[in-house]
Amino acid sequence: MKLVNTIITGTGSYIPAVVKKNIDFIEQEFYNEHQKKFDFPGETVIEKFKEITGIDERRYVKKDQKNSDIASIAARRAVENAGIDPETIDQIIMAHNYGDIKFGTIQSDMVPSLASRVKHNLGIINPSCVAYDILFGCPGWIQGVIQAHAYIKAGIGKRFLVIGSETLSRVSDKYDRDSMIYADGAGATVIEAVESNERTGLLSVSMRTDTNKETYYLFSGKSNNPNVTQNIKYIKMLGRKIYEYAITNVPLAMKLALDRSKYNIKDLKKIIIHQANEKMDEAMIQRFYRLYKKQNEIPEKIMPMTIYKLGNSSVATVPTLIDLLRKGECEEHTINKGDLLMFASVGAGMNINAFVYKY
Repeated sequence: MKLVNTIITGTGSYIPAVVKKNIDFIEQEFYNEHQKKFDFPGETVIEKFKEITGIDERRYVKKDQKNSDIASIAARRAVENAGIDPETIDQIIMAHNYGDIKFGTIQSDMVPSLASRVKHNLGIINPSCVAYDILFGCPGWIQGVIQAHAYIKAGIGKRFLVIGSETLSRVSDKYDRDSMIYADGAGATVIEAVESNERTGLLSVSMRTDTNKETYYLFSGKSNNPNVTQNIKYIKMLGRKIYEYAITNVPLAMKLALDRSKYNIKDLKKIIIHQANEKMDEAMIQRFYRLYKKQNEIPEKIMPMTIYKLGNSSVATVPTLIDLLRKGECEEHTINKGDLLMFASVGAGMNINAFVYKY
């Protein structure tokens, strides 16, 4: 009897055209969380920022683009890459956090759902193609894939379009140094039920949500600039708290997923992790290998990175990265048939998830 596997059959991404380099922030006034202006020069700000995050530049959408627009571009590319008829898609699962926000406005627009807008933009008529959004912080795309996997295993649907797309430039406070982290982008995947004689595709998962003291490590808050009197909320985070939470708990979730797969850590070829912060990602990988007492045996090219040029685009980072890897567009990194991959992410909630995938 053949096995029903959950397979990524197509990928697509949209990397916005507007490039914002670190040097572009050199004249920007920044204030701390207590609304006190930093008194050191811009050169120092961007130098320290690069040292901590690894980010050289990030991408922003153009003024006439919204989140659902770039999500639709990535989705169309994924459908074309998979070579499928979009009318045969059973579900469109759209991961985001802030909806559509037009340039120059302050209101998030989420009704109708962004997934419905993507379905409309793709011209899909089939009423059995169900479209809906999920809000799960930065791990949203991974959660969407896990959800599609659950439907496949339950025999409810065979073909899913899972998208992660965000325009964080529309919700960041320009007077907050953290605004330099945030970016825009979209990634999409076609996930299908494929019969095979071997166990392949998505093998195992792990998930967790911590909502005790961790709930508001990421939140919406007022501008750091005391002179901004408008009642506008921006994305805010407790960076040190998130760092400590992530490096402690993400490795545990990754270990649980790997142990459930029955594979050995030596079998891993790539770890495709949310592009949040270069130093934090490196620390999580170190701690993950330490859990297996292999901290001195970490493969040199185990973790491909895009954050240095694309920034942190939230739910879009992981699907964008797998698209670049599949298409040979990720510097010094390739994936091949049979490779064992680990996907992992952490974000607002606080949420963590991971899955092991045999390519």
